[in-house]
Formats: sequence, structure tokens, C-alpha cells
Amino acid sequence: MIEKKLSQLKPGEKGRVKSIMGKPILKRRIMDMGVIAGSEIEVKKKAPLGDPIDLLIQDYHLSLRKEEAINIIVEVKD
Repeated sequence: MIEKKLSQLKPGEKGRVKSIMGKPILKRRIMDMGVIAGSEIEVKKKAPLGDPIDLLIQDYHLSLRKEEAINIIVEVKD
């Protein structure tokens, strides 16, 4: 398994959330949206300039800004 930042994944790539970095208030906000360690996450699409990112997690779509996705570390199969 390779660790990457969520912002580095391309549309169609999947991974498992390993950890969330950053300030406690940002971590809490991301976790409140359902992004928790161990969750399977897939990048569905990205806006033309890469911001925002449309994700599929726990059977629902979530849009995150690139600056938020940088703080999420995922494990992907190599």
C-alpha cells in the first residue's frame, strides 16, 4: 500500500482513509462530514482547476476543497 494525500488522487482512484492532519477544528469538521479513518473513499471527479473535488464516501457524495483534501492521508493499492 502507498500513502498519498487525497488531493493527489485522480478521478476513478480509490483509497482507504488513514489519517487526517491539520488544526483540530479542521480535523473535527472533516470528521463530522463522515471522513473517518478506515473509510473507503473514491475520487469521482475534479473541477477543471482541481478545486473542488467530488468524492464518494459511505454511499454519499461529498465535495471538498483542495486545501481540505491535502490534509487527508489515504492508502492506495500500488
